[in-house]
Amino acid sequence: MSGIVGYGSYVPLYRIKTEEIAKVWGEDSQRIEKGLGIIEKAVGGVDEDSATISVEAARNALARAGVDPKRIGALYVGSESHPYAVKPTGTIVAEAINATPELTCADLEFACKAGTAGLQIVLSMVDSGDIQYGMAIGADTAQGRPGDPLEYSAASGGAAFLTGPEEESVAVVDATCSHTTDTPDFWRRQHAEYPSHGGRFTGKPAYFNHVLSSTQMLMKKTGTKTEDYSHIVFHQPNGRFPREAAKKLGATTEQLETGLLTPIIGNTYSGASMLGLSAVLDKAKPGERILVTSYGSGAGSDSFALTVTEKIDEVRNKAPLTREYIEKKKYIDYSTYVKYRKKLKT
Repeated sequence: MSGIVGYGSYVPLYRIKTEEIAKVWGEDSQRIEKGLGIIEKAVGGVDEDSATISVEAARNALARAGVDPKRIGALYVGSESHPYAVKPTGTIVAEAINATPELTCADLEFACKAGTAGLQIVLSMVDSGDIQYGMAIGADTAQGRPGDPLEYSAASGGAAFLTGPEEESVAVVDATCSHTTDTPDFWRRQHAEYPSHGGRFTGKPAYFNHVLSSTQMLMKKTGTKTEDYSHIVFHQPNGRFPREAAKKLGATTEQLETGLLTPIIGNTYSGASMLGLSAVLDKAKPGERILVTSYGSGAGSDSFALTVTEKIDEVRNKAPLTREYIEKKKYIDYSTYVKYRKKLKT
């Protein structure tokens, strides 16, 4: 059985308030905040992209694990905002952390669950004995068309997880499973600048169907109930959906609150559920159980059951905590946001 031997996160410094965006488009900011459950979001700087975010998160994961990067046998970066259409982000990250050349590496894309798909892969590779350590990263500088509802939520950030043997793990992965269908609720065609979405269709038949089904499948597989978990992390496209999912499954606000970051940093897409897990590991105690379910449009969910080990107390403070990144912030106005996210086209 394999687990997480190191983890790291990164959230950019810059923030924009939803009321600043609403002001530009003549919207009612209080209605927006109430509807989405988002107060502000993290914005990648002009020199930040999914590759730079991934590198920072990966370095933090290695700092906690204390593992020689040359021992990493596989590295996967999940994102829907890879800086190149043809040129892997993963090789940039692998070179930057000195993990090359003896590893397998690839980029993954499955909307907001590409990072957790990578985590399933490297966990399986460790379990099979093909590799000793593997790294999975979920990172995005998410896109939102100017004036679209997505613009209030699409944010920047990411997290990395180094997997390895059970005896070195800060959290053992007890089980994982997935629920996948062809549900086209969100898409971006080749050469399109911004994604399109199915409005309310993204709710019941897409997000809730997959998140609830995958979570229930995991609990059946492990013989557990929601009350068996100290912490629960759901993909968080906004502040409302994960709370509603938790309520439908009988989970409490207390189980959800540590990993629910979207209200204060926005939806970091492939980084969302992984950043939630990193925030939970920053506070979790040995013996506590964690349930994580991601969601990616198109559509699918990956679920994980984890048990925290005694090693968590040894590694936690060897790298910046997720909340430390969140609390360190600098507010920008809409014009600066437009420049940083390259929304002006020439």
